Amino acid sequence: MSVSYNTGEQTAVLRDEFERTGYTLVRGLFGTDEVDRLRDHYMEVRHGGPRSHDFAGHTSTDRDPLKRYPRMAQMHRWDDASLQWLTDPRIDEVMTALLGRSPYAVQTMVYFKPPGSRGQALHQDNFYLKADPGTCVAAWMALDRVDEANGCLEVVPGSHRWPILCTEKADTTVSFTDVTVPLPSNGSAVPIEMEPGDVLFFHGALVHGSNPNVTTDRFRRALIGHYIEGEAERVAQYYHPVLRMDGTELPLEVAEGGGACGEWTETPDGPVALLTGTERTTRKHE
Repeated sequence: MSVSYNTGEQTAVLRDEFERTGYTLVRGLFGTDEVDRLRDHYMEVRHGGPRSHDFAGHTSTDRDPLKRYPRMAQMHRWDDASLQWLTDPRIDEVMTALLGRSPYAVQTMVYFKPPGSRGQALHQDNFYLKADPGTCVAAWMALDRVDEANGCLEVVPGSHRWPILCTEKADTTVSFTDVTVPLPSNGSAVPIEMEPGDVLFFHGALVHGSNPNVTTDRFRRALIGHYIEGEAERVAQYYHPVLRMDGTELPLEVAEGGGACGEWTETPDGPVALLTGTERTTRKHE
């Protein structure tokens, strides 16, 4: 569903969908001119050479399109356009409607995903961020039209109610990341097609990922911000310094890795994720 959030009734619809499915899509939150400027800006930055936190993917070869267009991360630490977008009042307004209070900002990323690129295996963001208490929330903005052909985001509705699941190895021939999470026997991901300027907001436990870009001539560029709930007291080291939405820094504790994780168990009522596993894979980010 896509909604406006200008009235109390519309805000309630927005929050209801987020609480029910784990995500909500706000169409046209940013204008075409704004998106064009951001897309051109990041292409210029990318063509300018390597940046800190670039990531071309695991088992990347010289013929991998992501070698030329690796993902950029934490741009807001050195790029004013990224910082302005990360802390934009429109994002703050939607986040506040969803969460009940203004969030804290911790990450920016740009995915270029040129033609022929691998996708990203199913995962849960808070596996990496480890925001506590509460969770993280993503704001995923399309910079191009995104659909199944160029590898749009896919989500598992309702999976935000699951615990953080134990990870397993991913198929790196189709995913640029090397870990994934298993789905229950009755689980499946659905594609989210978007236009430039649309923003998908989703919960840190929502299982999501994407398939490869199988087009020959279309990028699937996206700008992503990660936020943590305003009551959070700790987050993983990689995401420090934490920012309030006015851009000022906020000291928080560092969250440590490891701990219990969910494993699927069949019951008479269907599969249930029980915290019977122990996560031994530690990641700074992905």
